[in-house]
Amino acid sequence: MFNVQFPKLGLEFQISRVAFSPFGYDVYWYGLLIGIGVAIMLLTVFYRTPKLGINTDHFIDAILGTTIGAVVGARAYYVAFAPFEYESFLDMINIRDGGLAIYGGVIGGLLVGMLACRLRKINILDYCDIILGATLIGQAVGRWGNFMNQEAFGTNTDGLFGMISEGTTAYLEKVQPTLAAQGIMVDPAMPVHPTFLYESAWCLLGYILLQLYFNRRKFRGEIACLYLIWYGVGRFFIEGLRTDSLEIVAGLRTSQLVALVSVVAGVIIIVYNRSDFKGKAKTAGEIGRMYDSRQRRGKR
Repeated sequence: MFNVQFPKLGLEFQISRVAFSPFGYDVYWYGLLIGIGVAIMLLTVFYRTPKLGINTDHFIDAILGTTIGAVVGARAYYVAFAPFEYESFLDMINIRDGGLAIYGGVIGGLLVGMLACRLRKINILDYCDIILGATLIGQAVGRWGNFMNQEAFGTNTDGLFGMISEGTTAYLEKVQPTLAAQGIMVDPAMPVHPTFLYESAWCLLGYILLQLYFNRRKFRGEIACLYLIWYGVGRFFIEGLRTDSLEIVAGLRTSQLVALVSVVAGVIIIVYNRSDFKGKAKTAGEIGRMYDSRQRRGKR
């Protein structure tokens, strides 16, 4: 149980990591909120598929593969970059206490999902647009699981949304020497940035904007690129506030580096499709055929 306070907002909550305990088995808010987020995400997916002429039953097969790949990828990414060693294999696969990395989930889910798309003859770029366009709402809801666990928060702040609890204080006391060695000074007795809240709000806004824009997309895959840019920009700056980031590479946290690569990739693909081919190319195959045609004409 945590006593969570937002001093400048005058708010105070008593929260527990456990949502309920049927038959003595604890069900945690973390997993429950992720499940709710996925459910809302699927409602968006099933709304989109028939509008693009995609067989919903076939798409369900791809979603099942995506879900399995996302969970495995999210956990594998977290374990690979976690700043500590797990004591056993069972600890590595135990996700009831948290420990899922969204970028690993996106990578794992897309890889398995795209394989399923090939088997079910679903256009991969349409699949990426639908899935990633809906993913943001799942992230927006799922981040509140971090609030219930009192994790994924940032450094000290005297801002309006500053948050403090027994959980934030205990964690900062534990990692204060490690952070100090990295040049990050924290005071465990002071409020912290609720970075889970920042990311949840950013993802919710992005979800709304992408859904409003979906029918105006200029080429297949554009929504996926806009997801990479939108989420990448937000994650890059929000990650810089956090005190529990995974490994730091070349002065950047791992997620910041991945976010930066995502933004650059998304921008390059959009600029390439919109400027060079004036939005006429609808698939990667058509882009290739147009390029080959231009090359042949240039040799005549």
